[in-house]
Amino acid sequence: MWKEQDNQLTRDFQFADFSEAFAFMTRVALVAEKMDHHPWWSNVYNQVTIKLSTHDAGNIITDKDHRLAGAIDKLVGNAW
Repeated sequence: MWKEQDNQLTRDFQFADFSEAFAFMTRVALVAEKMDHHPWWSNVYNQVTIKLSTHDAGNIITDKDHRLAGAIDKLVGNAW
């Protein structure tokens, strides 16, 4: 579930292993590139944390962030 925190939409994801986590990040990267909206993220083994804000709007949450969050949710089927 996405949460608003410190002017960012944030969400943590957990996968079975590193390969699954990295594959997810690759899929997100392709979607983000098409949307020209790139997340801040971190990955440690099977865990991925994503934070979204719109830098050119003053680092606040905008519709652009909500659209990317929705696209990411579709990648994981809202199963998380």
